[in-house]
Amino acid sequence: MLYSILKWIHVLAAVLAVGANATYGVWITRAARRPQDLSFTLRGIQWIDDRMANPAYALSLVSGLLMVWVGRLNLATPWLLTSLVLYVLLVLLGLLGYTPTLRQQIRALESQGPDAPRYQALARRGIWLGIILAVLAMAVLFLMVVKPPLWA
Repeated sequence: MLYSILKWIHVLAAVLAVGANATYGVWITRAARRPQDLSFTLRGIQWIDDRMANPAYALSLVSGLLMVWVGRLNLATPWLLTSLVLYVLLVLLGLLGYTPTLRQQIRALESQGPDAPRYQALARRGIWLGIILAVLAMAVLFLMVVKPPLWA
């Protein structure tokens, strides 16, 4: 029963984290058409990222590791080890790349405007980081659900 509850928490956290992140591109694309809404949108994304998505990613790690312990799984299992490595890359890139870029993007927008070269460069970086993060998240989800035998 404990394992099933942990799995439910794990899946719920993953849905919240990845689901929230999946909306960022839509919000930014919509706001780019209405520059007067861009600051509000970016600050909203920052709020969601800091208070919902990132804590949900942390909860997914904790619940996942507890599932490994309760279920007596081997962390060296190829699909599990690979997903953990990708998860660490995802978190590091998010915390050290996307989060600071978003902060800088908001500052550049509010001080220089949406047409400023600095803002445009940061917006492009944010888009590329978002794409890379989405690919990493999808890879982790694939490994967690499919559990492919990556190597013997």
